[in-house]
Parts: sequence; C-alpha cells; structure tokens
Amino acid sequence: MGYRDITFDKGSVFLVGGGAGFIGSNLCEAILEMGYEVRCLDDLSTGKYENIEPLTANSRFTFIRGDIRDLDTCKAACEGVTYVLNQAAWGSVPRSIEMPLLYEEINIRGTLNMMEAARVCGVKKFVYASSSSVYGDSTELPKKEGREGKVISPYALTKKTNEEYGRLYKELYGLDTYGLRYFNVFGRRQDPNGMYAAVIPKFLKQLLHGEVPTINGDGRQSRDFTYIDNVIEANLRACKADSSAAGEAFNIGAGGRLFLIDMYEHLCKALGVSVEPVFGPPRAGDVRDSNADITKARTLLGYDPEYDFEKGIALVIDWYREYLK
Repeated sequence: MGYRDITFDKGSVFLVGGGAGFIGSNLCEAILEMGYEVRCLDDLSTGKYENIEPLTANSRFTFIRGDIRDLDTCKAACEGVTYVLNQAAWGSVPRSIEMPLLYEEINIRGTLNMMEAARVCGVKKFVYASSSSVYGDSTELPKKEGREGKVISPYALTKKTNEEYGRLYKELYGLDTYGLRYFNVFGRRQDPNGMYAAVIPKFLKQLLHGEVPTINGDGRQSRDFTYIDNVIEANLRACKADSSAAGEAFNIGAGGRLFLIDMYEHLCKALGVSVEPVFGPPRAGDVRDSNADITKARTLLGYDPEYDFEKGIALVIDWYREYLK
C-alpha cells in the first residue's frame, strides 16, 4: 500500500526530530511532498545539512538548529505542532560501547525532553524511533514484541528505556506515544562513510570504488533489511493510529530474513563485479539474527510494507551509482 494514500487534516504541522539524518530527511521530504508543514530539528552532530538543503526553498519547511538535550529548545520546536516524529538519536552499537555516557545523554535524556515538550505543548501524537536491538540476546525467530531477551549494548538499553518512558507518558499523562522498532533500515542518503557506517551503503561504496569489503563474523548472521519507504509509511500510519494502540512498541521490518553473505553476493551480482570479501571478527554487541514478526504493526497501525529487499535494493543501487560518481 505504501504511504501516499495517507491524508491528514489541513494545517497539520509535523516536527521531525533528527530531521537532517538519513531517516529524518526522508520523512521531511515525503511529508512536504504530501503538502503539509514540516519543522526539522537537528544539531547536525550526525545529521547533514546537505540532506535537507534542497527542502529549504519550500515555504512549508523550517529548519531549527538545536540540541534535544536542551528542554527549552524542544519546547520551542514543539509549539503549535500536531505530530512529532522523533528520529533524533545517536546510532551504532559499537560506538555506544565506546561512549555510554554520551548515549545516555542524547538517546535517553534527549528523547525524554522531546516527550515532555510534546506533552506540555499538547502534541496529538508522539512517534519515536526504537530499534530491533532491544531483543538483545534472544535467539527466538521471528522477533515478537513481548519476547525480548537481555540487551547487550548501551545503545539497545537507551532504546528499551525510551519504550518504557513512552509507556509511562501514555499511562500517566495521556500522551499518545508509538515506538517503532526499526529493523536494519537502508535507502537513499544513508551515509556510506566512516567506521560506523551501515553495512549496505558501506559495501556499495567499496564495491563501486573497487575496494574489498570486510564482513564482520562468518557472514551467516541474518538481518531483516527494511527499505526507507516502509519506515516512512510506519511513521505516518502511527500518526493515524487509534489511541488504544498508544504506549506500545511495534516491529517495523519487511518481515523477511537474509544472510549477510547472501546480501553481499546480491550486491556483487547487481553491480556486475566479483570480489571475494575479507572476513573479520564479529562486532561486540551485535545481535546474531534478526527477523521481524510485523503482525502487531499490521493489526494496530495498518502497516503494510510495500517494499521487499529486492525491490528496495534495486532503487538504492541506482541512487548510489549516481551519488558516488
């Protein structure tokens, strides 16, 4: 189904926290194309101004440079807002292991500031990014809400804490919150650079530049790779969801499972290259296998992902061929 059939009241205002990041900038772009007003709040610590620069010519777009660790900034950004889509956080499991205190400040206190600001300002819906990492050491497949294991990284703990605050803000204050547990999102504008880059853009850049990628582990770990447009749909459907579904967290994936080595071989074949990868040690804190049961999101949010891996990756490869010229 996708998201283009979703409509909101005229005059609806969306605030996208972390709107200059990969997911956030795609949300900003999609909502502007649908005809609504968008505010983007970002401190540009991991987001990039170049992601939103093309949007600044639109009179319905406002960029606010600010830090979610500052409550007054969050309140000012939330004033007059109908829906908050909070993607503002620092990602990367390995980096969180190196910097647990910073992750506490940004991902927990920052998200709490945004929730509190939304509550004070009378925001209708607060949708926020959680993560499949909350399943921790659970080996059960597919992953199902309510059957989590022990978290195995500071990043995962921050997302688990966000979900608990989301539940409390619904129960104590009546704020409709919806946590979206993203499963390995990929798509246009995902940064291929740096030691914390996600695997798909990193591999694409290396293969397009004739470099040899390194696979962490044996390549038999599996992921539910989820195209960005599915995530846009999930956020917008959460904004339309019934209040009875609020305070909950939902798996947002494609509902499939692909081994890393098979994904790598798919990229090589699509690019017309043959490069034997190097295998390195597994990364600390990484979940071995990931596959989303999306029944709850289908039932309570109306989430119906339009893109499987093959359909999404074809679009992504075309985008990176142009971007990485």
